[in-house]
Amino acid sequence: MTKKRTEIMSPAGDFICLSAALQNGADAIYFGVKGSNMRAGARNFELTDLPIIAEKCHETNAKAYLTLNNIYYDSELQNVNIIANAAHEAGIDAVIAWDFGAIEAARKAGIEVFLSTQASAANAASIESLYRNYGIRRFVLARECTLDTIISIRKSLIERLGENAKEISIEVFGHGAMCVSVSGRCYMSEFISGKSANRGECLQPCRRKYRILETREDGVEFELGENFVLSPKDLCTLPFVEKLFEAGVDSLKIEGRNRNAQYVATATRAYAQARDFWLENSESPTFETEFAKLKETLIDSLSENFNRGFSDGFYMGKPAGDWTSEGNAAKVKKLIAGRILNFYNKACAAEIVIDDNAISVGDKICIEGSKSGYLEFTLESIEVEKSKIQTLKKGEKGAIKVPNKVRPNDRVYLLAKE
Repeated sequence: MTKKRTEIMSPAGDFICLSAALQNGADAIYFGVKGSNMRAGARNFELTDLPIIAEKCHETNAKAYLTLNNIYYDSELQNVNIIANAAHEAGIDAVIAWDFGAIEAARKAGIEVFLSTQASAANAASIESLYRNYGIRRFVLARECTLDTIISIRKSLIERLGENAKEISIEVFGHGAMCVSVSGRCYMSEFISGKSANRGECLQPCRRKYRILETREDGVEFELGENFVLSPKDLCTLPFVEKLFEAGVDSLKIEGRNRNAQYVATATRAYAQARDFWLENSESPTFETEFAKLKETLIDSLSENFNRGFSDGFYMGKPAGDWTSEGNAAKVKKLIAGRILNFYNKACAAEIVIDDNAISVGDKICIEGSKSGYLEFTLESIEVEKSKIQTLKKGEKGAIKVPNKVRPNDRVYLLAKE
């Protein structure tokens, strides 16, 4: 099989996360606009932001994909049409949808449709039907598909479509949160609180602790201890990511539009590095050893961010034992340090003030700003009145070197290992 360069697709819940993804090697960004996507809890974007998002992505040769992956009621279809037309005019590359009203709106607007994982496409027959009847050419497979299923679908599509099978793109989730329900189609949140998971409003009641109380008057009560029994571990495909590349996956998606820029940057960088190393070195006689070491390093970096422990998902079969987690297993905490006061362009240095946690030379810090985006780096020096010091404490001001331009009021965080 001819090697293909699998697209790394990253989430963006705001402009800071968008910057973090693009700066760390994302080939594509997926995002939502307020009121019409499966992550209503994310910060999301305004409709007027669409041209800016498209421009920022295309400047780095990345694609911009808009999520229209809710289910929609009749009263909402006019708004869906407005969004689809605005996306087309802004130069957005595709929309991700599964509601047929949204699919029709996108087709009429002249913008390409990717079939969302919510549709649970898991066989070549359904893919062929949607390709022939609706012109859909990319399919985000059901999250329950195994690696063998992906390979089988690829082979079956060639048998069914011949040369036209080359037009079909397969997208899968590679990293991030998993849900206990089938491809995310859950009703628990709506049943408990009236907030539908299928309309982006999920309150994640599955992630909480529960008590079991026997119904008789003197019944025994149990608390489900440290493990959250409905809260699966997070998906992480890095240990076997080359198998997904070899299976012909066209796009590897990182889940996390509710996650912060640190997570987006780290996950994007890890999977982009793994993909590039595989492309460039897989024929080397030392590839397996070197790739194993690289993946171990990358997994360590992923474990520093918020995670519930890692799972293979369904790729290697039913993930028995991975449906309970112990909450956040991150090895690094993101602590408030301070804010930027001034930026000195000639020296590429910034004046900062410490509002909370002290920072020291050698610390890993990050800076976030709506226009500056996301910067993460190791602090090499601190100066106060042209004298070098080791630590800057709460209430103190100092100058630090920064890798790129920052702006007044950008937030400074300390990334502290536990």
